[in-house]
Amino acid sequence: MWWAGEDSNLRRQCRQIYSLLPLAARAPTHELPAHATGRRAPGQLRLRPRPTRPAGHANTLRGMPSFDVVSEVDRQEVRNAVDQAQREIANRFDFKNTDSSIEQNELTFTLRSVTEDRLAALRLVLEEKLVKRGVSLKGLEHGKIDEATQNTVRQVSTIKVGISSDKAREINRTIKEKGPKGVSSQTQGDSVRVSGKKRDDLQAVMTMLKAADLEIPLQFENFRD
Repeated sequence: MWWAGEDSNLRRQCRQIYSLLPLAARAPTHELPAHATGRRAPGQLRLRPRPTRPAGHANTLRGMPSFDVVSEVDRQEVRNAVDQAQREIANRFDFKNTDSSIEQNELTFTLRSVTEDRLAALRLVLEEKLVKRGVSLKGLEHGKIDEATQNTVRQVSTIKVGISSDKAREINRTIKEKGPKGVSSQTQGDSVRVSGKKRDDLQAVMTMLKAADLEIPLQFENFRD
């Protein structure tokens, strides 16, 4: 009866053929890869999660109204003013035989005449033509009068463009002290960027800067709503 405890297939009589241990306990004992265990492999860089910004942060900055304060001139109108001034001095009786002339090089002008009195009259003609063409005289600077060849006198005048660092600081200080709350400004090269939450506040800043005696012509460009 040696075979009484076994069947013909030599199978165990016990019906339980699976382990009662949970799967986690029966995991193989060999080492898992680094990505499965969460540990860094030698030489592997630790990747930090990218910081998240509050919802709407980028849209808030991008959507804030702003404009640029600049100091420029219409160069074509400047050329037109010089042409008109040259035609006038060529036809006026009081400029005959005075060798009066205006030479232009971009935004620099060389004025020549026989006497300082005629030079002053020549300068006045140029200024009148500039004003008629809508060019502000705030940016016009006259140099000293020098003696030139053939018993003439000469003066170099220049139209300044762009906002200098000193003027930019003055503009920023004026906006900070007198502008509406919530309006800010910062210097960007030879211009000043003004931004605020409300469009009406920006309009108020424009009006304030126009009334301020900053001694340079100002324009407002690149309005972003």
